[in-house]
Amino acid sequence: MRPVVLPADIPPGVEWVTLPNGVRTLAYTHPTAPVPVPLPAPQPIPAWARTTALLAPTVGGGTAAAGIGLSYAAPGLIAMSHALWSAAALVVAAIVAVPVLLRTARRTPGAGPGADGSTTHITQNITASGMFGRANGTINHP
Repeated sequence: MRPVVLPADIPPGVEWVTLPNGVRTLAYTHPTAPVPVPLPAPQPIPAWARTTALLAPTVGGGTAAAGIGLSYAAPGLIAMSHALWSAAALVVAAIVAVPVLLRTARRTPGAGPGADGSTTHITQNITASGMFGRANGTINHP
């Protein structure tokens, strides 16, 4: 008859083993370390990812600096905007007012060089011979 050994009575490092002839017996065993699973080889970082990672803070910093600069320049930009609109209004007023004033000055009686308000017409006849020839002219007063 075999002695009965409870699993709680087996000391650490002792296990039931089966011998090559089929007999089961208790034996000291070496602790087996788990076989490490090989990790995949680390992949190199692509150049575009590295460039993008380095470029992102630079673009963000530049945008922040531009925003700060605009906040400091805003009062001056608003003043320049008002000045440009004023200059545009002055140009438009001059474009409209000059022809109106000229037309009004022509229609006013007594404004011309003649005593009766008429204007003087001068006719010029100029002739020249050749490309570099001397020009001769006559002025006719009607």
